[in-house]
Amino acid sequence: MKIFAILLLLIILYSLGSALYYMVKDNGQGTRMVKSLTIRIALSLVLFVVMMAATYINYIHKS
Repeated sequence: MKIFAILLLLIILYSLGSALYYMVKDNGQGTRMVKSLTIRIALSLVLFVVMMAATYINYIHKS
């Protein structure tokens, strides 16, 4: 579970970095930045839901 969460966080950070790159390169005229940010939001929601489900089924124990 830890590796999955870390991997997903790294992909989220990559998506955020690519959005920044597209913002600078396209000068706000393209749609690549919006697509990259949409992917980041979707991945963040997936990570949140997976962590909540893992906590609910006691796969991750609350401290």
